[in-house]
Amino acid sequence: MKVIFMGTPDFSVGTLEALIAAGHEICLVVTQPDKPKGRGKEMQYTPVKQAAVAHGIPVYQPIKIREAACIQELRKYDADIMVVIAFGQILPKEILDMTPYGCVNVHASLLPKYRGAAPIQWSIIDGETETGVTTMQMDVGLDTGDMLLKSVVPIEKIETGESLHDKLAAAGAKLCVETLAALQAGTVTPQKQGEMTTEYARMLDKKLGNINWTRSAAEIERLVRGLNSWPSAYTHMDGKVMKIWQADVADSTSDAVPGTVISVNKNDFAVQTGDGVLLVKQLQMPGKKRMDAGAFLRGYQLAEGIILRES
Repeated sequence: MKVIFMGTPDFSVGTLEALIAAGHEICLVVTQPDKPKGRGKEMQYTPVKQAAVAHGIPVYQPIKIREAACIQELRKYDADIMVVIAFGQILPKEILDMTPYGCVNVHASLLPKYRGAAPIQWSIIDGETETGVTTMQMDVGLDTGDMLLKSVVPIEKIETGESLHDKLAAAGAKLCVETLAALQAGTVTPQKQGEMTTEYARMLDKKLGNINWTRSAAEIERLVRGLNSWPSAYTHMDGKVMKIWQADVADSTSDAVPGTVISVNKNDFAVQTGDGVLLVKQLQMPGKKRMDAGAFLRGYQLAEGIILRES
């Protein structure tokens, strides 16, 4: 097929590479504008643009894809289909209906569950045991189009947002290639999502990681994993932000106030929550690298009875 590919972050790159390897003609890559990054504020390509340039594929970076000039630009390529994965802008109906096969999206959940911006992280935070990827025929709604194919991915007990991201990116790349083949062969039957109640995966922000110690140890442990590697779960100790990167739920409890450090061990320390105890295994203090709790405790005298707070 002749494909216009729309995507921006790392999550999209594997799908672009898979379509190229499968023999599809990527006539244009559409991605978000370059942004300044780092102390020097140098303009940096998006990950998808980097991949496109490496393959010699033309790149288009509209500020607002809905503008008439942008729509006209896309028409010039006379593509068979558009593949959209984490592009970052809402497409108007003129673009959705532009090509014979329309716009196919690769979404990182088993729709209709977890429509929205952050399905990977919320599936972990909410305690799901499995997730996956869905290809769908895009419509004007937010992740509401007809479903085409699905691929299930189990969520491991130690799964983090970062590790699940990589698994779903790989699964999505494979599924997208299968979907285009099925569309060409006419062997896929689109399925309506329906109007059933669905978890909405709202966008992440840094405030989400601020640990409320009155929540259960199990909930906090899932938050830690879900927000690893961004934006991270964190608490406050002695007026400083402590990021928590790894934790376990302990088989113990106490009558201490939630947030209280109830024991300090060689390789971790235990914090009372609203229900159960959380063992902190890996953390990071301001200006420092991530470290195992044991290394932290060898350089910091953490006293039992100190209370970790939201602010």
